[in-house]
Amino acid sequence: MGLPRTWVTLLALGLGVGLGPARAEPARVVATFSILGDLVRQVGGERVAVTTLVGPNGDAHGFVPAPADAKTLAAARLVVVNGLGFEGWIDRLIKASGTRAVLVVASAGITPLEEAPDQAHGHGDHAIDPHAWQNVANVKRYAATIRDGLIGIDPEGRPAYEANAAAYLAELDRLDAEVRAAIAGIPEARRRVITTHDAFGYFARAYGLRFLAPQGVSSDSEATARDVAGIVRQIRRDKIPAVFLENVADPRLMRQIARESGAKAGGRVFSDALSEPSGPAPTYIEMMRHNIREFTAALAG
Repeated sequence: MGLPRTWVTLLALGLGVGLGPARAEPARVVATFSILGDLVRQVGGERVAVTTLVGPNGDAHGFVPAPADAKTLAAARLVVVNGLGFEGWIDRLIKASGTRAVLVVASAGITPLEEAPDQAHGHGDHAIDPHAWQNVANVKRYAATIRDGLIGIDPEGRPAYEANAAAYLAELDRLDAEVRAAIAGIPEARRRVITTHDAFGYFARAYGLRFLAPQGVSSDSEATARDVAGIVRQIRRDKIPAVFLENVADPRLMRQIARESGAKAGGRVFSDALSEPSGPAPTYIEMMRHNIREFTAALAG
């Protein structure tokens, strides 16, 4: 007489005998900043373990890598970067780490926008605007590129990555429609705002909301009293209805400008980073929904 099936199962587990193929460990993926990290998680699901170098509310422009970041890259199988000059420090970090990870440039294939000299906040004259994720259509390209990168390092995960990406792309289509409907509800004459620095060029081009960066102010330096006076004149001259704070910038400047110009101070918006998990923008989709709620609340009338 054979042993009962439950005994066989317990005996096999006790002896370490596998009853089927062991589940592979999640692939280690490094994303340079929080928005990319979320996209990798959406597409990778349980098959990836994602580490983000610049975390929630972090400013990737001024990021200074630490030795621990080089170790993180060295252990990765895939490194996902934005490209378009956004991470000026990434090439040095990759070289220092000695990593053999596959490099994926999420913005590959996207036609970049060029920044004007007075809007090139730290990127140089006539620099490429790296903030392509502010157009939802571009993020669809990001997701597809990340999907292909994950399949490249984990071919067995292809069905999961393709299914996750398809579901996420459908969510992005719904998000894009939401953004367009919300902007359509704002009177055309009021579709102008000032933000801390000009990170919304792709949003403006895609959705018809005009963003103006404070004239003469770089995100790399503090505004002087003369700068503030010039911005106040700009707001009054152009009849700009609202100014917005960004989560990666010092909010005091925009609050002072709003107070002195009479423009409405909108809520905090998210440009280059997500919020903490308990905040209003813990994922890319929630970030975009939060921003559009803030824009419409300040501009709708």
